[in-house]
Amino acid sequence: MPRLLLILAFILASLGLARAAEMAQLPQPQPGQAVAIFAGGCFWCVESDFDHVPGVISTTSGYTGGRVANPTYYQVGAGGTGHAESVWVIYDPKKVTYAQLLDYFWHHIDPTVKDRQFCDYGTQYRTAIFVANDEERKLAEESKKKVEAELKVPIYTEIDKAGPFYPAEEYHQDFYVKNPAKYKFYRWNCGRDQRIEQIWGTHRGNS
Repeated sequence: MPRLLLILAFILASLGLARAAEMAQLPQPQPGQAVAIFAGGCFWCVESDFDHVPGVISTTSGYTGGRVANPTYYQVGAGGTGHAESVWVIYDPKKVTYAQLLDYFWHHIDPTVKDRQFCDYGTQYRTAIFVANDEERKLAEESKKKVEAELKVPIYTEIDKAGPFYPAEEYHQDFYVKNPAKYKFYRWNCGRDQRIEQIWGTHRGNS
């Protein structure tokens, strides 16, 4: 192999190892637990919101819905991977149902806009529900129809089949806990809670 190709292969391998080292571990549900996957704009905010739900065991920020394996935050942010910032939610169905999680999700996003959420623009910030089976799809579609009837405007939130979920880099996990000042500054200036209150009539956000 020519020396240049060897160097290139070494660089690519190093980048892959660096990405692997940065990646958070993706927790798996234990017996009796289940997973729900939602995209609602900035995953810092979605993670924080779902952490406030009784019955939610853990949340993991990550990327899904695209075509690139093991993407980095910068790749997804550039908009070329097809992935959406998403959150992997492990929950206890005995304490909170999938239907209840769907209702909570809808009331913490702006489903009336396409390929954006609040101050963030691009397909990586689209809203979506990633379903794992026919029952989840049925419940998601029913909930979407309910929201359409309630808001009486087009709803752009996608309902897609769940695919590979790639956890985001470790520094993104629990960002609202690790960097509370930066998180609150971002959330307020992005207008997330203000817009949610405007759509749904009462304050729903979790700062």
